[in-house]
Amino acid sequence: MSTSKPGLEKSVTTGAGIRQAFLKFYEDKGHAILPSASLVPEDPTVLLTIAGMLPFKPIFLGQRKAPVPRATTSQKCIRTNDIENVGRTARHHTFFEMLGNFSFGDYFKEQAVAWAWELSTKVFKLDPKNLIVSVFREDDDAFAIWRDQVGVPKERIIRMDEADNFWTSCPTGPCGPCSEIYYDFHPERGDDNIDLEDDTRFIEFYNLVFMQYNRDADGNLTPLQAQNIDTGMGLERMAQILQAKPNNYETDLIFPIIKTAAEIAGVDYFAVDESAKISLKVIGDHVRSVAHMISDGITASNVGRGYILRRLIRRVVRHGRLLGIEGAFINQVAEGAIAL
Repeated sequence: MSTSKPGLEKSVTTGAGIRQAFLKFYEDKGHAILPSASLVPEDPTVLLTIAGMLPFKPIFLGQRKAPVPRATTSQKCIRTNDIENVGRTARHHTFFEMLGNFSFGDYFKEQAVAWAWELSTKVFKLDPKNLIVSVFREDDDAFAIWRDQVGVPKERIIRMDEADNFWTSCPTGPCGPCSEIYYDFHPERGDDNIDLEDDTRFIEFYNLVFMQYNRDADGNLTPLQAQNIDTGMGLERMAQILQAKPNNYETDLIFPIIKTAAEIAGVDYFAVDESAKISLKVIGDHVRSVAHMISDGITASNVGRGYILRRLIRRVVRHGRLLGIEGAFINQVAEGAIAL
């Protein structure tokens, strides 16, 4: 399989190149590049930074003045709600980077959609025939923008229910309808009976959230003081697409870590059975998380985020043992993760 997308400079297909291209694109559109926030959030409702928008939650709620009208970030995130899927699917992770562009009452749907399409098709040179979008079932405005202004065929604009296309980072807080861009690995299969849940054909890589409501504990929605934009492009997912890999784990963002673990275990990743591959993927993913958590001052303990760190370390050790690794090995693998 090809290691990069034809017609695209190799420097743009690397993980670092994708990150740089994204931030530069939005900087050129008037966005200030802000640094990633810590994995230890200010928000007391969550243990870890779980989304690119989380550092901006007080701004969306009107509790804090935005330092700039537009911002773009590459935010490090950790989620463990799907931890049992890590290594078993093509794209579940505990640690990931979310590339985002944000508007704090400055621009809204039309501009966010137009720029997302321009970035995807002009900068990353994705063929429009490989792209499909989803919108919230009641969002006629977003549907019309995609169809009439961008030119996406209506057959490739899929209306989805609230569970898929109404976004919030937590049960309460800022939220709104969203529109997602998917990459279609098999457009030759046509537009009939499209199932965006089919991850053998589709991968969602860019989520545009039209942040306009606040949801309270009773589920009531009230309009925010301003209409905002919160987007997220998964760096690992875009790397899979542009590097033409069968999964996120074999990209340059994670595979060097896996390769180090395989060398310690004395195995070849591409020659081992599925069970061993899963163990190597879990080690690659979890070591990334552990390295970043420790760098942000988190220490292992029996409670809270410290327990999450402890659990991840224990899972790394367990999967190392399943591969036949004896003795200490995490530090050696972590050195590769830190180098990335």
